[in-house]
Amino acid sequence: MKEEQVKNEEEKRPEDLEKELASMRNIKGFWAKFAAFIAIAVSIFHFYTSGFGLLISFEQRSVHLAFLMILAFVMYPFKKSDKDRVPWYDILLAAAGTVACLYIYFNHYELAFRAGIPEQMDLIMGGIAILLVLEATRRSIGIALPIIASAFLVYAFLGPYMPGLLAHRGFSLKRIISHLYLTTEGIFGIPIGVSATFVFMFVLFGSVLEQSGIGEYLIKVVFSGLGHQKGGPAKAAVVTSGLMGMISGSSIANTVTTGSFTIPIMKKMGFKPEVAGGVEVAASTNGQFLPPIMGAAAFIMIEFTGLPYLEIIRAAFIPAVLSYVAIFGIVHLQASKTGLEGLPKDELAPFIPTLIKGIYFVLPIIGLVYLLVIRRITALGSAYWAIIFAIIVSLAAKLFIMFWCKKTGIEREEITPEKLPIDPTKESKNGIYSFKELGISFLKELIGSFESGAKNMIGIAMACACAGIIIGVVTLSGLGLRMTSLILTLSRGNLFLTLVLTMFASLLLGLGLPTTAKYIIVATLTAPALTRLGVPIIAAHLFILYFGVLADDTPPVGLAAYAAAAVAGSDPVKTGLLGFKFDLAAFILPFIFVYSPMMLMIDVTWYKLIWIVITALIGMYAWSAGIQNYFFTKTRWWERIGLIGFAVLSTVPDIRMDVIGLTGILLIYITQRKAAGLPLKPSFLGGKLAE
Repeated sequence: MKEEQVKNEEEKRPEDLEKELASMRNIKGFWAKFAAFIAIAVSIFHFYTSGFGLLISFEQRSVHLAFLMILAFVMYPFKKSDKDRVPWYDILLAAAGTVACLYIYFNHYELAFRAGIPEQMDLIMGGIAILLVLEATRRSIGIALPIIASAFLVYAFLGPYMPGLLAHRGFSLKRIISHLYLTTEGIFGIPIGVSATFVFMFVLFGSVLEQSGIGEYLIKVVFSGLGHQKGGPAKAAVVTSGLMGMISGSSIANTVTTGSFTIPIMKKMGFKPEVAGGVEVAASTNGQFLPPIMGAAAFIMIEFTGLPYLEIIRAAFIPAVLSYVAIFGIVHLQASKTGLEGLPKDELAPFIPTLIKGIYFVLPIIGLVYLLVIRRITALGSAYWAIIFAIIVSLAAKLFIMFWCKKTGIEREEITPEKLPIDPTKESKNGIYSFKELGISFLKELIGSFESGAKNMIGIAMACACAGIIIGVVTLSGLGLRMTSLILTLSRGNLFLTLVLTMFASLLLGLGLPTTAKYIIVATLTAPALTRLGVPIIAAHLFILYFGVLADDTPPVGLAAYAAAAVAGSDPVKTGLLGFKFDLAAFILPFIFVYSPMMLMIDVTWYKLIWIVITALIGMYAWSAGIQNYFFTKTRWWERIGLIGFAVLSTVPDIRMDVIGLTGILLIYITQRKAAGLPLKPSFLGGKLAE
């Protein structure tokens, strides 16, 4: 019975696991078709408005939220017993939410003329919208964010009874609803504005790439290049999860998607289930730090900081790479100390042919970077043209496959990747010989990407709308200024204490929330306190982003750990603790770049930058050795403490600390090589065995 259960778990598809973890409905028949139709329609709406002109901000945001409100109540049940059906009350709630949102669209000009003097119907619709946003958010991402938003609503009423700096004069129900619903500082504020423009288009771009097969391609390429190395499957998981996490923008989705392939292979090679899950958690979480997409966080940061896109991704680059070097080093040392080798070379596809066969998958990403960095086109316009380019590339690949099959005379059942210059799609493996078959295959892929893109946006949009409630209360009550004063009062103006308080706020508020919501909330409440103390604005916002994202693998909640445990069949708590351990480098890097902004390429010369990168890379590997308690052999207690301390010193962009750190690492390197009976020099430098 137990074996059968394990087998069933292994056979679950990534999308099935995502639904299970997200409590999404398994609807069929009419409602499945209805949800697909709405999802495709909302994607077409955003795609069209991105290319041919956005609506007025209020109208764009209201239509965006109306569409996704329908999907939220149709796709997510009120209770578990409703997972296979859509009851009448959910239909009613979906209709009410849609009407409340579209009320803004159809009455936008009238509302503008009577600003500050709302009518009764305005308030009724506003009350419905606020309540249904809370419920839709609870269904799609969990109870945490609605509870926080509800606490802020209570705070808006009880201001006169709050102590000290938190006190305010209090507001009536009419004033609160009016502010949250009829202005651009509440539900329809900046968060949902970003969701209705940048975020939706980049999620759609990622969905188009995923449907075209980029995920499978990246896995094949990375495994062919790294799979034979020591601990190769785990190293491949790190790289693949990083690349996919950059696109997906969701730690959980990335963990399930890439983990469904990488975790079973890691287990097969001898990694314990919780170790395999922990590696996947750490790698999937860190993907949201990687430029150029950063899981769409870069584009939200543009709105909050006012900084250009190029400056944001340039600042994020070095810390993101260093965090992955640390995880990569931990994986390598884990394999070394447990004696795990890589996959046999004869079981792996050759690297260069595998890379070339699907190189067209990377072209849309290159095109996106070109538009953003070289041409300096807006993020929204770049996403629009990148989606078009991705669609054209996918169609061109299918045409090429079809003509190649006809030219070579390969029979339908004989089509294999080895017989094609590029990897075929799933449809082409069954044979595509006519334009009709190709057209059907292409349309299915395109429609599927538009459908999944919108469905992936449900939780993000609801979280942004709910975050808008919080921001609305903050602006209405003046809590932002009070929070800044409170943080500075508690820390007494000490930068380190302020950073620690901000870190805990980010981790606590980030528990159970999607990346966009946690970043928006914490940036609103705590970023001003950091900038008041002289922290560069980009350093402050990256600090907040790092710890908000790291909440996904921080016990006791660690949603990404539960996702990995579901795939690995491991204990979620152990998996989360190991993911947290493997990810510890990302906990110190934000403190380093706040104190030393040169790591963010701020006010630094090119030769200093090269030195910073080299010393930091050495430091991160030493950090990995300290965390793993293994360098060339098991470390002694003083060596372990020394490795961690010297790693931090060599990572800090300061020449004196770097010299001390590198010297200390070198001394421990020598003692470890001697203890392991290895040459003091690597063999390629002509080293001899220690006596």
